[in-house]
Amino acid sequence: MIALGIYHRTVYRYRSPVALGPHRLMVRPRESRELRLRAFDIATSPVATLTWANDVYGNIVATAYFQGLADQLEIVCRSTIELDAVAWPVFDIAASAIDYPFRYEADEVTDLGALIFPRHADPAGRLRNWAAGFVRGNPTDTLSLLKDMCTGISAWIRYQDREDEGTQTPLETLDRGWGSCRDFAVLFVEAVRSLGFGARIVSGYLDNSYSGRAGSAGAGSTHAWAEVYVPGAGWITFDPTNRSVGGLNLIPVAVGRDIRQVVPVAGNFGGRADAFLSMHVEVQVSTGPHFVQN
Repeated sequence: MIALGIYHRTVYRYRSPVALGPHRLMVRPRESRELRLRAFDIATSPVATLTWANDVYGNIVATAYFQGLADQLEIVCRSTIELDAVAWPVFDIAASAIDYPFRYEADEVTDLGALIFPRHADPAGRLRNWAAGFVRGNPTDTLSLLKDMCTGISAWIRYQDREDEGTQTPLETLDRGWGSCRDFAVLFVEAVRSLGFGARIVSGYLDNSYSGRAGSAGAGSTHAWAEVYVPGAGWITFDPTNRSVGGLNLIPVAVGRDIRQVVPVAGNFGGRADAFLSMHVEVQVSTGPHFVQN
């Protein structure tokens, strides 16, 4: 088990004062058997009134409400966590799902719902055919199939950091041959869904304190990866950007059906159409039991 401090600062700047609308914040680490949250704090400038809720996936969501006008919005989040993920996890997959293809139980199909179905159009079946290329036989080992796809994506796609908003569609990523961590995650999730797996997007932080991983500049960054539901084992973590399986180095914050549902900060403002000037995000993840100081 390791103790980590997380410092996450987001700054929006505007050319002239604007009226800040409500902002949805998904920045609180998601507790689990492997992650314990020991301290958490949000500070905003200008000062906001915060309300808290759990969304349909159990994510903890804060909504910030502002008064008056401002030409800058700063949101600073600090967390202290204990992380107990192992480097080489062993998955107790149910006998019925050891080999692919397999069928989910009726209750699993009902509960997984939309997480089984692709979100992006694939009229010619290009993505489905690409994903099927990782299936080595009939039947084939389920975990090996998923691992092959997780590691194989980076053989097709070159990692490229993107600070602009939005995410490429899976077909755009395949055609362009490059993408960011969120593009990798969306491609992986849509590909496994096309093969009948239930899968979801995860957003959070990447701890890069002792290994040089893609998707991180310096000691940490916001990051996106995926989870696939496999009977017996439950939700298995896959990070196609770094060709890894399991939660080592990963600090989940939110899960969702679509990447748009797990954006760390989302909001709006009222003012001139050209008022928005810039956005800056800074993340530090450090070993230790205390908050990272700016």
